[in-house]
Amino acid sequence: MTAGSGGGEADARPERAPVEPGSATRILADYGSAFRMGGFDWDLVAGTMTMDAAALEVFGLHPDEYDGRPESLAPRVLPDEGTLLDTLVAQALKDGSEQYGAYFRIRRRDGGLQWTHTQGLVHRDDSGRPVRIIGIVRDATHELTESAARLGLDEGRRRRAGVVEGTAAALAYARTVQDVIDLLNDSHALEHFGAASLVMGLLESGRIHLVAEGPEGAFVPGTRFTRVDEPYPMSEVVRTLRPRFIVSPRDFAESFPVLWPHISGLGITAAAYLPLIAQARPIGALGLLYSDRTGFSEDERTLLVALGSSIAQSLQRAMLYEQEHDLAEGLQQAMLPRRIPEVPGAQTAVRYRSARLGRDIGGDWYDVIALPGGRVGAVIGDVQGHDTHAAAVMGQLRIVLRAYAAEGHPPATVMARASVFLHELDTERFATCTYAEVDLATGVVQVVRAGHVDPMVRDVDGRCRRLPVEGGLPLGLSAEFGRLDYQVTTLELDPGQTLMLYTDGLVEKPGADLDEGLQWLSSLVRRGPADLQQLADHLCDVVADRGGEDDVAILLLRRHGSYHPQGTGRFQQHVAQNDPEALSSARHMIRAAVRAWGAGERADEIELVADELMTNALMHTDGGAIVTLRMLTGPPRRLRVEVEDRSSALPRRREAGEAGVSGRGLLLVDGLSDTWGVESRGGGKCVWCEFAMER
Repeated sequence: MTAGSGGGEADARPERAPVEPGSATRILADYGSAFRMGGFDWDLVAGTMTMDAAALEVFGLHPDEYDGRPESLAPRVLPDEGTLLDTLVAQALKDGSEQYGAYFRIRRRDGGLQWTHTQGLVHRDDSGRPVRIIGIVRDATHELTESAARLGLDEGRRRRAGVVEGTAAALAYARTVQDVIDLLNDSHALEHFGAASLVMGLLESGRIHLVAEGPEGAFVPGTRFTRVDEPYPMSEVVRTLRPRFIVSPRDFAESFPVLWPHISGLGITAAAYLPLIAQARPIGALGLLYSDRTGFSEDERTLLVALGSSIAQSLQRAMLYEQEHDLAEGLQQAMLPRRIPEVPGAQTAVRYRSARLGRDIGGDWYDVIALPGGRVGAVIGDVQGHDTHAAAVMGQLRIVLRAYAAEGHPPATVMARASVFLHELDTERFATCTYAEVDLATGVVQVVRAGHVDPMVRDVDGRCRRLPVEGGLPLGLSAEFGRLDYQVTTLELDPGQTLMLYTDGLVEKPGADLDEGLQWLSSLVRRGPADLQQLADHLCDVVADRGGEDDVAILLLRRHGSYHPQGTGRFQQHVAQNDPEALSSARHMIRAAVRAWGAGERADEIELVADELMTNALMHTDGGAIVTLRMLTGPPRRLRVEVEDRSSALPRRREAGEAGVSGRGLLLVDGLSDTWGVESRGGGKCVWCEFAMER
């Protein structure tokens, strides 16, 4: 063959003589049978392949079974090795090679495997296009050279080792037992292991529970649960803690006559049953069934045992994750409120979703606290850390927060005392928290935030917006640094609006900042269902689908309209001395209350009188004051204002001084209210006044 035509420089290689069709078969006719070697002549243009009788005998075919097409030989060649052989030939034709050679296996008529060798010479036309392959095929079972045999063994060893390494790498991502089962049930698992079918059982209370099988439909009825003492291969390896290699169908039938009739139709020729052992005790068994082999080499047995060990370790790790998670989650659930109280005038929905990562369970919590006078406290918080200690600290903190709120302390005091409590626990943990006290009659909400994410409000039309709330240091840290003056943000919640409190796991997204997370949440809520319970479920489902790595707690509170507790309204607020924020908050609450209760034209008078009584108590007594507004049923309906302080000295009504800036307090009360008085109450007194309502 020359490098070109038309008198060009000759190729250094000698020119091959033309080969006539059928010459390969004539050359081998006298020698092929003796060496189980035959020849073929492959016409690449016509797509036909002529094979002599000896070549057909190598493939185990009768002359009348071969139609001259190369595709007819494919069923004899093992699928994976046929693919490699096709790739090898295609590469030789493409890159200009003149010859190729390969070892591969074919399946004989009796079902056994036979090593076969082929060698081909590629002939090309003047343009270099391959047009013909002439070659030989031979039975190489007993004729492989030592180096070729070693090459095949090394390749097989590498392939089997790759199976173990690949399986171990995939199992490294399995967090739960179900993850391991899903991996083994995957449609590619059998191909990966080189097996025809696979079964795995876990040891549960003296029984083996079949948890994985493949392919689908290979399950043997009656073997979903089997006892360890029954005559099944998985039972045997669990009892003996030794692998069992079944090398032939006869071996299988004689060793396990109860099971064999159910699987004999699957074409099983060999099987490997491996005990799954972790920490020196059995946890289950794995069975790999083959239809293309008889027997197992020492290398294969060693690697299969390693495979079983890798799966066992992953299962044990997954079991420990689940046990630890269940323990931590049980502890956390015990610390959360067992039930949420019914709140007249509002609808609530709470959800908690844990991140299923073993012991990685956080200190997220929620609470709803029914308070006197138609008020309700809503708490959301998160203790630092992801372990059982965080859950334990959360439980203690939730209880003290509830106790301080129930004692009647204003929100800022509740938060400050909770911070001191956490600091004195000496846990080296801090907690973020938001506490909102809602007066359902007036819609006035007082919010205190300690290092937590801002709440949100969902309007009746579905729009959602962030509520900027003045924030302080997290609980525990504020006490450590002496910064316990938490600011109170006052806002109003209209009928139908929903207050949304949540932990940061709801809005934190990988690769996104908090603002992006809040925008995402706002959009999600806007598109979400109107029903409060469905909305809470929707938020948790989305977080689960997103694969959130942190716990999530959610508290939704929706205010109903026109609510008055038992036909009356009641508002109470503690106002400390030297606390202008508390005084301003009380004034805001009073203004909202008297308007919500229908004071009409008298609203300004009531606000003025209440402010005067509070100011007098703060100026002339020690220890602050408690202001209470109540709607009294009639007839006639009356609004009663009470200001209680710790001083037992009764107030005196006197004329204003020359400057006219003092002395007018009780005169103002007397002139604007319908009636007023003073009551002694143990260590203090209560100044009260009443206003008749128009309706």
